[in-house]
Amino acid sequence: MQSILKVKNVSVHFNSKTVIQGLSFELNKGDVMAIVGPNGAGKSVLFRALLGLLPYEGEIQWPENVKIGYVPQKLAVERDLPLNVIEFLQFKGASVNEIHESLHSVGLDHCVLGKTRLGQLSGGELQRVLIAYALMNHPDVLLFDEPTAGVDIGGEETIYSLIEKLHTKTGLTILLITHDLNIIYRYAGKVLCLNKSKICYGSPREALDTKVLEELYGAKVNIYPHEHQH
Repeated sequence: MQSILKVKNVSVHFNSKTVIQGLSFELNKGDVMAIVGPNGAGKSVLFRALLGLLPYEGEIQWPENVKIGYVPQKLAVERDLPLNVIEFLQFKGASVNEIHESLHSVGLDHCVLGKTRLGQLSGGELQRVLIAYALMNHPDVLLFDEPTAGVDIGGEETIYSLIEKLHTKTGLTILLITHDLNIIYRYAGKVLCLNKSKICYGSPREALDTKVLEELYGAKVNIYPHEHQH
């Protein structure tokens, strides 16, 4: 397997506070890895370090010319913001055809939603527009920071099915922050348990157990993995 990311003994500090300590892991091209941990564990900070937005100690190694897309947890948009979907996507400098193709890839019709203001979209629609935005430079890697935060249950299923479809179709490497254990079992081939330092790493069924989750969250957590029907 071809390695696409190597993280070696990475630490991140804010003033005198350690947010991530001595973290190491490796991903191969095409992997889907879920990152799980309590609030304040350093998950979003790790993403920012991987994107080169924060100073860190240690090594983060990407292949030369790798393209990385990022989908934020959510985007607060005023309802009366005078910016429609097409205009927002044009910030990427893409052609109209590329914009239409990107919207189609996330299941949105440019004829229906293209002129809709961002503030008038549902949570699920807005999240898919953000994914379309991230896809327009044809990334090798996509980082999803809790992609269904603020999305209703029906929208959650749509977003995760879309992520699975994108991975199957394109072979993208995906890093996904989530709190939903069933999502991890269903979609991820690897899981990283993070609480400032690495608590576990490996396949979900091997790495996750009640002892690990208790160490992560400080309380007893029961695991009920089950198969989902597609």
